[in-house]
Amino acid sequence: MKPWMGRKSLIIFLMIFLLAFNSYAQQGFRWSPDGNSYTRVENGEIVHYQLPDNTKTILIPKDKFVPAGQSNALQVRNYFFSDDDSKVLIYTNSKKVWRQDTRGDYWVLTIKSNQLIQIGKTRPVSSLMFAKISPDGNKVAYVSEHNIYLEDLTSHEIKLLTSTNGTKKLINGTFDWVYEEEFDCRDGFRWSPDSKAIAYWQIDANQIRDYLMLNTTDSIYPFTVPVEYPKVGEAPSPYKIGVVSINNAITKWMDIPGDHHQSYLPRMEWAGNSTELIIQQLNRKQNESRLLICEVSSGNSKEIFKENDEAFIDVKGSWQDGDITGWDWTNKNKDFIWVSEKDGWRHIYRISRDGKKETTITKGEYDIMKICLIDEKAGNIYFMASPENATQKYLYRVNIDGASKAERLSPLDQPGTHSYTISPNGLYAQHSFSNSYTSPVSELINLHKHTSLTSSDNIGEKVANAKKNSKVQFFKITSEEGVEMDGWMIKPANFDSTKKYPVVFLVYGEPASQTVTDAYGRAGTRLFAGDMAEEGYIQISIDNRGTPGPKGRAWRKSIYRQIGRINIRDQALACRKIITWPFVDPKRIAVWGWSGGGSTTLNLLFQYPDLYQTGVAIAAVGNQLSYDNIYQERYMGLPQENRQDFILGSPVTYAKNLKGNLLYMHGTGDDNVHYQNAELLINELVKNNKIFSMMSYPNRTHSISEGEGTSRHVSAMFTDFIRKNCPGGGR
Repeated sequence: MKPWMGRKSLIIFLMIFLLAFNSYAQQGFRWSPDGNSYTRVENGEIVHYQLPDNTKTILIPKDKFVPAGQSNALQVRNYFFSDDDSKVLIYTNSKKVWRQDTRGDYWVLTIKSNQLIQIGKTRPVSSLMFAKISPDGNKVAYVSEHNIYLEDLTSHEIKLLTSTNGTKKLINGTFDWVYEEEFDCRDGFRWSPDSKAIAYWQIDANQIRDYLMLNTTDSIYPFTVPVEYPKVGEAPSPYKIGVVSINNAITKWMDIPGDHHQSYLPRMEWAGNSTELIIQQLNRKQNESRLLICEVSSGNSKEIFKENDEAFIDVKGSWQDGDITGWDWTNKNKDFIWVSEKDGWRHIYRISRDGKKETTITKGEYDIMKICLIDEKAGNIYFMASPENATQKYLYRVNIDGASKAERLSPLDQPGTHSYTISPNGLYAQHSFSNSYTSPVSELINLHKHTSLTSSDNIGEKVANAKKNSKVQFFKITSEEGVEMDGWMIKPANFDSTKKYPVVFLVYGEPASQTVTDAYGRAGTRLFAGDMAEEGYIQISIDNRGTPGPKGRAWRKSIYRQIGRINIRDQALACRKIITWPFVDPKRIAVWGWSGGGSTTLNLLFQYPDLYQTGVAIAAVGNQLSYDNIYQERYMGLPQENRQDFILGSPVTYAKNLKGNLLYMHGTGDDNVHYQNAELLINELVKNNKIFSMMSYPNRTHSISEGEGTSRHVSAMFTDFIRKNCPGGGR
């Protein structure tokens, strides 16, 4: 249920600021292996900057990217150097696959000879995925149309490596829809360190039924668009892990225990050598995690570590910004770094290779939010956390032996949200910062001193000056049940405390996202075509229990089997307190949200019709039994065992209670939250003679962004509905 960018993002118009928040990453920022320099793309060229002076040289000029016989240079979407820096792999002409543009064309430039060759020339245009140069620099492997291919960079011979020929349903080297959507699994193969083999996933989606979307706009006769989509209650796609020799293209399948039709395998990597793999296996309920070591030669596997949770276990992507690749080995591959919530907080552990010894590295009643760097040479781990304020994010450092107390490195005069991409040697970092009243700042810093190498601005001074004009107020509110929640509020311009104003609540409320974070652009109502503050609205958002804030396991997992109930009650009880504020008009209360926020909006309107008079719900899950198995079963259990929980959490169950004004919007081409949800909701509202407004967008996806004028129209519909049904201004 993730709008625009996938379920882990909230609504894209609330995330636009991130595009500016990290300008270096936007332009292909890449650290050198020694950490003393970096490269990036500028004006179609790859340039090199030497630190600490930040001296610029052109490493690869634009004219080197002009293919023979052509006049235009390749548009560099991304680039990757070979391990010896003699070659660069160029990704271009990219196309979207569901959420991200992971399909395109690849070229290899040999830097010394200036030889530029296209990889996979015999394959269809823009069909290559996840191309990687082998560690020895001699070959490239890639996925095309669900098969893995190998290309020799000297002879240019192309070899099919996956003998079990891939199809739309038998998927080699990448994943089906639901693995990508809910586990962030996209790249499904790994080179061995010795360049002699490739380990890969095979996903068999043949038993997954297709959801048929109907396209009625791209031809006179409508046609169906099938998506292999396992609804909640349906068994997962079986998986295999194979290791294929690049010499003979023979695959050795790993013997992984358990029922592959009732479990998931979201992580697999080489285990610090070329003879073993390490994998993570989750049971279907996702409350048991097993780590196994597989011996490649025999295929045998053994369990080394096991973890259980009464609710659910998150995979690495949930606390690593969607990146689930890589396995962090230390101590000459004798130990690895792991993250667990088993003591009630999300902490970093060091686990021995056999799983028999573990060391707690971070300690205390706080959550780590992300690991930024493991600097084994210096003996440090850098991570993000915010022990005192769940709306903010700061950089900390702790010794890898677990003996020291974590030390905050982010400056005290920069309260808000920080982001760091740290050099491999731990000396430098790409640093970004903002808060609710300070626009994004990006800089390269000396990390030890936290001083800028690229800017003379005093960020602390900028923060202090900007605070004077802050319009966003953060607050805490405690419900009558004793639940303390974070919120933000923007009051109307020329606010008069003797008058009463309408409130427009922005909601999400599910385990995929927070709405209350202290970062620039996160507060406000971006969908409104105008200035809500100038038009006399109070804008508020609140994070209920179950949202993924750094408040401990109990906070996040209290929502297990309770989506549509505990989060709705928290929001409503907070609203009940807010309408007692002397400047709030309890007869003008509106709520809106997208995706999971749309579901929350519907539930609030239907379950608490005397509190909320107006609501705008976009692309909502109306019936939890209609959504995918990985997300819904992770947070709600199996409908075969507790179906009533799904029913009691679904908006369609309460649609008969609608009293206020509802605008519902949905795209008919939504592959994520199917348009089926709109029709199920409409049926209930019609059956109960409820009057509402509806806007469907033909052939638009979950983002409702495709087509000329679409985003503007969504905004206009939203704005007009709010103005008419919840007019602004103090009274």
